[in-house]
Amino acid sequence: MPRAALSCGLDNGSLHSGSQERGGLGGAGAMHTLAFLSTRQVLQCQSAACQALPLLPRELFPLLFKVAFMDRKTAVLQELVHTWPFPLLSFQQLLQECAHCSRALLQERPSTESVQAVILGLTARLHTSEAETGTRPLCRKQVLRVLDMTGLLDDGVEQDPGTMSMWDCTAAVARTCIAQQQGGAGEPGPAPEPVEVRVDLRVNRASYAFLGEALRSSVGSPLRLCCRDLRAEDLPMRNTVALLQLLDAGCLRRVDLRFNNLGLRGLSVIIPHVARFQQLASLRLHYVHGDSRQPSVDGEDNFRYFLAQMGRFTCLRELSMGSSLLSGRLEQLLSTLQSPLESLELAFCALLPEDLRCLARSPHAAHLKKLDLSGNDLSGSQLAPFQGLLQATAPTLLHLELTECQLADTQLLATLPVLTRCASLRYLGLYGNPLSTAGLKELLRDSAGQAELRTVVHPFPVDCYEGLPWPPPASVLLEASINEEKFARVEAELQQLLLASGRTHVLWTTDIYGRLAADYFSL
Repeated sequence: MPRAALSCGLDNGSLHSGSQERGGLGGAGAMHTLAFLSTRQVLQCQSAACQALPLLPRELFPLLFKVAFMDRKTAVLQELVHTWPFPLLSFQQLLQECAHCSRALLQERPSTESVQAVILGLTARLHTSEAETGTRPLCRKQVLRVLDMTGLLDDGVEQDPGTMSMWDCTAAVARTCIAQQQGGAGEPGPAPEPVEVRVDLRVNRASYAFLGEALRSSVGSPLRLCCRDLRAEDLPMRNTVALLQLLDAGCLRRVDLRFNNLGLRGLSVIIPHVARFQQLASLRLHYVHGDSRQPSVDGEDNFRYFLAQMGRFTCLRELSMGSSLLSGRLEQLLSTLQSPLESLELAFCALLPEDLRCLARSPHAAHLKKLDLSGNDLSGSQLAPFQGLLQATAPTLLHLELTECQLADTQLLATLPVLTRCASLRYLGLYGNPLSTAGLKELLRDSAGQAELRTVVHPFPVDCYEGLPWPPPASVLLEASINEEKFARVEAELQQLLLASGRTHVLWTTDIYGRLAADYFSL
């Protein structure tokens, strides 16, 4: 669905102008209003713009911020933060697509210069003396309460060295918190009013000690570091617990523990520390192994304890248990949750038919917006329960991921009648399934009635491989070479079918790394 043009948030002020023109510097094809273009012109001379800021109405500040951030006008950007006249300065509100500029900066990695200018402006604001504040008409140190730097793009790919990854931003803010605490010790005069700095933290073994120091330094500091989304990768259990103890329970929205291979024993140690975050909306756990085929007394005790802790969450809306052995255990897990889930990821969980049936019967099915069953074999006895689950989720489902589910043409065609009932579906992931060109064409034709569908990530058709064994294992589909000429012809045929049906806005692609899958909070 095309993104609607959104005006800047009310907490940051707003400005509107009806006339629109094409802009050249703001990105290819970006739409700009005359107000935006005028603002860009004003900022060409940064020294003059900085001197003029006290004379400008505060309603102009949100647009000034976006233009300065986009064009890397660092002197202006620093002064804007220094003199910001609103309680909230939010990247998500100020850098999104807006009424004046269709460019959404949140979908790009931010400029290193711009982020550093924001941090320097905040530091300068805190260090402005009371006497100097009285001589600055617009410098209202007592107003700014929250700097929200969350929502920055984190694609995990090293690109332009002039841009910042989420980790770079985290590190820059953390260094500022540490420096502020060290530099502010023993300074005479009243302490500045604290500013809450909201960030998304990405932590691993190498960065744990540094970020831990930053979180400890922010306690009682004028800069209070507040984590919204925590992503901890390959972090020892002891460090994970220590990190969770440092976080503000009122701020945390998501906990994502990756590559930790905790097992049930490790999880039973960590989960009570996670459960204290009563506002937690998203919990992402991976590699939780408890073998139901050979249960042990300790394993069963740990699993029961884990279930009891899961029952403490009151606001949980997303649960991801990727690569966890949940065969025959899904009903136990889901029945402990206090409220219905809207996003459930069960990739590579070795689900049984009974697991799919219990999910279809559960209260969660009627609320699910996102469902990921990747890596579960849905081709045999699981097919009918899967179809029942799809029917139960059809009214609400927006995002369906079925990568590597062993779905061949026969299974796909049998599922199409219920799949096409998912009228609100926006994303369908079928990569790694043994589908032929004929099967893909049938899917394309039958999905014509799904008006909200925008992205289909499909596999390379099996008839584009040479000497493929049947049925082909997923590993073969992912690693074997394809006939490029054959596939080019298939792509052309699919595009022609889309064109003939008036659906060129729907993306059919084999790109599984293109950040096409939506995060739950963006649905």
